[in-house]
Amino acid sequence: MAKEDDLRKSSKDVRGPGRRLHGAIAHKLGTEILSGKYQPGDILSGEVAFAEELKVSRSAYREAIQVLTAKGLVASRPKAGTRVLPRDRWNLLDPEVLGWAFAGDPDVDFVRSLFELRAIVEPAAARLAAQRRDKDDLKTMKTALADMRRHTLTTDAGRAADRDFHNAILQATRNDALMVLSASIGAAVNWTTQFKQRARALPRNPIPDHAKVYDAIASGDADAAAAAMNVLVDLALDDTRSAMEE
Repeated sequence: MAKEDDLRKSSKDVRGPGRRLHGAIAHKLGTEILSGKYQPGDILSGEVAFAEELKVSRSAYREAIQVLTAKGLVASRPKAGTRVLPRDRWNLLDPEVLGWAFAGDPDVDFVRSLFELRAIVEPAAARLAAQRRDKDDLKTMKTALADMRRHTLTTDAGRAADRDFHNAILQATRNDALMVLSASIGAAVNWTTQFKQRARALPRNPIPDHAKVYDAIASGDADAAAAAMNVLVDLALDDTRSAMEE
C-alpha cells in the first residue's frame, strides 16, 4: 500500500486536499508523457498491469486515462491499448498540462513557444485594456499589484496576485476570445515564474515592470501599455533563459 499512499499524497500536493486518487495517477502519467519518458506512439501499460504495479484500483486507472484522453494526450481502443498521441494533438494550453510540463525539466522549445504566445497576446491585450478598462478593472489590477509587492513573487500568494494581474488585463479587453485565454496565460506566468526560482533567487525584481504596465493602462495610453507589456514579457524570457542555462 506504500505506493498507493505516495499517490494519495501526490494527489493532495498536485490537486489539493480531498481530491481523488485518479488525479494523482493522471499527474504521474501526464508528467511522464510531457517529460518524454513516453513518446508519441508508445503504448502505456495495460489497465491490469498498471493497477497491480502501483497497488491501485483499475477504476482509478481508467478515470486517469479519461483525464489524459480529454486533454488530447492519449487515445484508447479495445485490444489496441492506450497509445500516446502525436504532440500536435496535446492540449498544451490546458493549465494542468502546463503544470505537468514544468513538473520536470521543461523542453526549451516549449518554453520559448509559451513566451512567443505571450508576446503576441499580452501586448495587444494591454493595448485594448488601456482603451476599454473601467474603474473596477483598475481596482483589481491595483490590488493585485499591491499584493505582489506585499508578498513578493517567491511566495504562492505573490504568484497568485501575479496571475490576478495578468487575468485582469485580459478581462479588461472585453474581448471574449482573449478572455478565454486567461487561465492558460495565468498558468504560463505562474509556472515560468516558479521555474525561474528553482536554482536561484529571481535575478531582478519584475514588479516595477508590472507597475509600468498598470500606469499606462490607468492613464489610457494604449501605445505605452503595449510597449510596457512587451518589455515585461521580453525580460521574463531573458530571466527564464538564464535559469535554463544554469
